[in-house]
Amino acid sequence: MSILGADMHSHLIPGLDDGAKDIVASLDLIKGLMDLGYKKLITTPHILWDMYKNTPETILSGLERLRNAVQLEKMAIEIHAAAEYFLDDHVNELLNKKEPLLPLSGKMILVEFSMAFPSLSIKNILFDMAMQGYQPVLAHPERYVYLENTKSFYDELKGIGCLFQLNLLSLTGYYGRSTTELANYLIKKGYYDLAGTDLHNIQQLQRLHDSSLTNGMKKLLDSCSIINSQL
Repeated sequence: MSILGADMHSHLIPGLDDGAKDIVASLDLIKGLMDLGYKKLITTPHILWDMYKNTPETILSGLERLRNAVQLEKMAIEIHAAAEYFLDDHVNELLNKKEPLLPLSGKMILVEFSMAFPSLSIKNILFDMAMQGYQPVLAHPERYVYLENTKSFYDELKGIGCLFQLNLLSLTGYYGRSTTELANYLIKKGYYDLAGTDLHNIQQLQRLHDSSLTNGMKKLLDSCSIINSQL
C-alpha cells in the first residue's frame, strides 16, 4: 500500500463513530497503517445524523486530541481529518444553508448512501453539491450490491462528475463475493479515482495483509488513474 502514499478513508478518531473506541485503539491502528507504508492519513468520521451527530467542530477537536497522542508517542505520520457524509436530509439541510462541509482536499467531499436500498434523492443532493463547487467522492461504490443488476447507475454517477473510491478490503472478499465482483467490474471500467482502507478496527487491519491484495492492487493501478498521492 506504500505506493498510494495517503490513506483517505478511515475511522481513527476515538469515540466519534463505529471506529476506534479509545486512544489506545487509535494508536494501534495508526501504527498498523504506518507499517503498511502509509505516510499520510486523512481520517473520515461518519456524519450520519440518526446515529453520529458529528460536525466539523467535533471532528477537528477530536483530530487535535489524536495528533497530540501521536506526537507523544513520537510517531512520524501526517494526520488530517475530513468526514464521510451520509446523503440524507441533514446533508440536504447543510447544503440549503450553505454550511461549509469538511473536505478531503480542496473541495473533495467523501459521501455515501444506503447499502440496503437506493434513494431517489441521491442525484439531486450530488447535483446541489456540484452547484456549490464541491467534488463528490463516492465511498465504496462496490458495496452497493443492489446495483449489480442496474450498473448503468454507476455510469450516471460518473457522468455527473462523481469520483469513486475503492475500499481495499473489497479486493479480498472481506465484504462478500458480490462486492468483490462489483469492485473488479468498476476496475475494468477504469472508474476508480481513489483507494482507501475504510479502517475501523484491528480485525480489518489484519486483513489488509491478505496476499490477494497484491494482484488486486496491480489491476487497480493498471486500469485506473489513482490520485491518492495528490491529496
